[in-house]
Amino acid sequence: MSEIDIWALLLGITHVVLGLLATVLVSRNRKPAEAIAWVMMIVFIPFLGVAAYLLIGFGRLPAHRRAKQREVNEQMLRRTGDSWPKTHSPLWPDWLSSAAELNMALGALPMVGGNRITLNDDYLGTIKEMAEAIDDAQEHVHVQFYIGVLDDATAPFFDALSRACERGVQVRVLVDHVASLMYPRRRETIRFLDSIGAQLHQMLPLRPWRGQWQRPDLRNHRKLLVIDGSVGFTGSMNLIEPRYHKAKNIRRGLTWHELMMRIEGPAVRELDAVFITDWYSETGTLLELRPPSSGAPTWNGNIDAQVLPSGPSFENDNSLKLFTLMIHQATTRVSITSPYFVPDESILLAILTTAARGVPVELFVSEIGDQALVHHAQRSYYEALLRAGVRIYLYRAPKVLHAKHFSIDDEVAIVGSSNMDMRSFSLNMEVSVLLHGPELLNNLLAVQDGYRERSCELHLEEWLARPLWQRTADNLARLTSMLQ
Repeated sequence: MSEIDIWALLLGITHVVLGLLATVLVSRNRKPAEAIAWVMMIVFIPFLGVAAYLLIGFGRLPAHRRAKQREVNEQMLRRTGDSWPKTHSPLWPDWLSSAAELNMALGALPMVGGNRITLNDDYLGTIKEMAEAIDDAQEHVHVQFYIGVLDDATAPFFDALSRACERGVQVRVLVDHVASLMYPRRRETIRFLDSIGAQLHQMLPLRPWRGQWQRPDLRNHRKLLVIDGSVGFTGSMNLIEPRYHKAKNIRRGLTWHELMMRIEGPAVRELDAVFITDWYSETGTLLELRPPSSGAPTWNGNIDAQVLPSGPSFENDNSLKLFTLMIHQATTRVSITSPYFVPDESILLAILTTAARGVPVELFVSEIGDQALVHHAQRSYYEALLRAGVRIYLYRAPKVLHAKHFSIDDEVAIVGSSNMDMRSFSLNMEVSVLLHGPELLNNLLAVQDGYRERSCELHLEEWLARPLWQRTADNLARLTSMLQ
């Protein structure tokens, strides 16, 4: 046997052993489709596959971060007690109590009543509304956004932070580290916050020279603002101008359409608990976790709300479990709005099964995508959905529908930062709010009616007639989406 033959034999044996090891190690505690995608990548492109797995193959945050999450959860459960008042729990659908119990077990935050909540889908109007709320702050302002950039659009918000600091208000700011690196004016934003005396920390920093490292695509995608524990905002919007400073977006005329909530009432303290947990993870300082009723006025809102944090700091896919449960409970209608729709198998099965039961299901997505790979992966699910009877509405370009919410039977809803995709379910730290209240649901239904008017409906016949290259791109992108 020649030397070349020996090397070929050794490489072949190594390849087989690598494939066997990958099959055993990669599949541990993974969903089958995800494990198969990783094994295929390692077997067919071994060196690249192994490198990719070592870089992004581990789906949870480091143990010390998960320990901090558990510690705060235990404190939140202790301060919660056994019973919290609900506004109108007798009017809840039968399944909502079990959903609230599930959320409590997963996220440690209760369903609380007496909230007043308004919706705002005006991008610049929301920034103005948040700035005005900050101007009323007396104690503290907690700011947490995946992207936070000082620019012409967000200047009113940052100016309000400056005025708050001048009044002696504690201003604490969290922004995602990697997201900050991806957009301009990072240094100007940091300098401004430092100059006014705000405390700024970057979430999930990637600084291996300082011992700060985790899987690089595990990101904190939450968007929230809390003022004095009494007024809060959360939803889909990042703190940046509506074209994201991207030359490609400007050239194509793209602007983002969002949905944010203003919350007043006990749920604001629960939203603040999410900020406090992330502040503790990044700084080591645990701020006071106050009960919703502690020091709060008597609220007269009529909305029950439950905040649910999720992400790789938890041992479970919190939002995935809630979303799946809710879809299976639907009897009259499911309406989903998600800019990035790349569903987990359980979510896809829930949607297809619900549609097959005769329940009308509608999906609002953007006609145009700002992320090519995700957009093509999303499109790969349209045929199965259309065949099942799901009505798909494409929100017309050049607007990018970035809002993230869905409603069940026109009486229970979720609004938050989470997309209906595997990244939001497993890799991103997200915050969602479970909501029940007739007036709020009517307002959300009006928002969805507006989407329908500004969309074109996709039909199966025209979808099947799309070019072969598009089908190929869609299916290939779908395979890459399995690598979680």
